[in-house]
Parts: sequence; C-alpha cells; structure tokens
Amino acid sequence: MIKKHILVLASLASLGGLLPVAHADEGFADNRWYIAPFGSYVKPGGDRDAHNPGYGAGMGIGKILNEHMNIELRGFYNGFDDDRAGRTGQWDLAGGTADLQYYFFRSKFSPYAVLAAGAMNSYVGGNSGVGIIGEAGLGFTYELNDNFLIRSDVRYRYNNNLNAHLLNQGTDEFHDMTVNVGFVVPFGPKPGAPVAEIPVAPPTDCSTLDTDSDGVNDCLDTCPGTISGSQVDAQGCPIKLEIKGVNFKYDSAELTSEAMVILDGVAESLINFPQKNDIEVAGHTSSEGSNRHNTRLSQRRSQSVADYLSQKGVTNRLTARGYGEDQPIADNNTEEGRMQNRRVELVWSGN
Repeated sequence: MIKKHILVLASLASLGGLLPVAHADEGFADNRWYIAPFGSYVKPGGDRDAHNPGYGAGMGIGKILNEHMNIELRGFYNGFDDDRAGRTGQWDLAGGTADLQYYFFRSKFSPYAVLAAGAMNSYVGGNSGVGIIGEAGLGFTYELNDNFLIRSDVRYRYNNNLNAHLLNQGTDEFHDMTVNVGFVVPFGPKPGAPVAEIPVAPPTDCSTLDTDSDGVNDCLDTCPGTISGSQVDAQGCPIKLEIKGVNFKYDSAELTSEAMVILDGVAESLINFPQKNDIEVAGHTSSEGSNRHNTRLSQRRSQSVADYLSQKGVTNRLTARGYGEDQPIADNNTEEGRMQNRRVELVWSGN
C-alpha cells in the first residue's frame, strides 16, 4: 500500500514537472487572507487493519505571501471502518496541520505542491492517542472569480502515534492517502483587478455659462433660475417682467381664458423662484378714452392679475397699481403701438 501511494505521488510530481514555472512578477501584490473548507476521501494503509475507504471534512484559514507561497492552518476529521476480526467500530482521526504551499505559477489554473506538519488524535477500539503527522502532495486551484476558487489536492500522510499502542499488536506508524476537494474564498478585492473608472468632467469656467439665460454669467449671478424674459440687474436679479399675452375682455378687468393659461405658467415660476421680494403688479393702457377712465381700468386689471396669482399659490406680497396711459412704451398713434402700451408688468422691489 505504501508503494502504491508513493507511485501516485511520483506520477503527480512528474506531471507537475511538465507544467511551466513562471518567473517572479515584481508587480504581484495579492496578499489576502482566505478561508478554505474542504471534504476528504481517505484511503487508509493496511497497517491499520482498515481496508475500506473513509471520508471526512475540514477547514483551513490561510494567507497569500507572494506569487509562489501560501501558508495555511487546517483542522480536519476523518473516519473509516475498523476491519479487524470481531470489530464493529471505526477509526476516528481528528487533527490539524500547518501547511506550506508552493505555487508553480498563478493563473486561472494554478498547480501547487504542499508540505504539512501537525498533530492528530487517533481513536479506535476504545483506545486513543495523540501523535504527529506529516503530509506531502500536489494539487491545483481553479479561479471562478476573484473571490471564489475551486481547490483539490492529493496527499500522502505519515502518522506516528508515539508508542500509544492503539492496536494490540503491530506498529505505531501508519501511512494513508487523502484526496481533498473544496474551495477557497479570499477576503476583499483582488489587488490589481481592473476597477471601473468613473469619468470626471473637466472643471467648467462659470464665466462662460449663463444657466438661466438672463444675460449675467453664472460667476456673477446671485439670483440663479431667473424667470425667463425678466429684465435683471447687474447681479442677475429680476427687476421687471412684462407678462406678454395677458388680455382682458373689452373695456373689462375679466381675464380671457388664454390670459389664465399664461398666468398659470407665471405663477409656477414665481412659486419655484427662491427670491420672495414684494412685487408690484403694474397695469398700463393705451390712450383711447379719458385718462381717468384708463387709470381706473388699469387698476382693476392689475388687481385682477394679482388676485389670480395669489389664488394659484404665489406667496410674494403682491400690490396692484394702475398707471393708465401715463407710461407708454410705444406710439399711441398706431394700432401696433397701442397694443404694446396695453400691458401688465411685474416689478420687484429691492432689486
């Protein structure tokens, strides 16, 4: 049986000699810790009077030292039948080893050789004893991803029970073969693994931007988000806004349906605009009719707009004021000019 084990290891060693040995990579930086659970198939030597194979399991915890070397502490349990005449029990082996693994190269498939030394408690037929063990073997890992590898190895195990005399006759030296299959779980990201780069936008010169299109660049604009169409000061804060398209029924302060739609948009902009200064709602007319009539009409119309905006949720303090025909912006002698003079404006106080 011993010769058979030696032949198996020799065959594996000769196979390992055919594998390429990589040169040390100065850039290798993987030094992670890992855990390595495994299951075992055990073929006991004939000197135990145990001819049937057994099974077991164990756990290892290890550390990657460099491109070629791992160290690992392992604990295990193996069990198989006690085949001596008249016996119905089994061998129970529990122990641990310190392993030194040498990797021929590191890749997706990574073959290695291993040497191990440790201690093991053996129990059979009511007797138990603690002895020393040594192991030698060959194995490989296969990387499924950066944090999960399949691992298997074949080991010859030497066990000396130090005169414990577990058997009534025979030796205290035993020779077994184990085949271990399990997996390796390294902790943390794999050094050198590609990391997705988050593109970083180059810094933008605020002096070249005018986000709210009010004519004042973002470096100087202290009132971002100005309502579109507003007349602004040097700091980008609104001074005046002519509400174009706000019309009324003839000689009345009643808003048309089209005017209400326009004012709905104005109200939304005022609600969202953070600056809550007081606002004057200024009404203007053309020069038809008497000045007194026009002043009163513009007052009612400006009040109608202020009331509508308040009903829509505008929280600025709104003051209505009618200027009649006193502040024309176009020629009242033409119809086009008179249409421009009939207008409603919002005037911000304090800007």
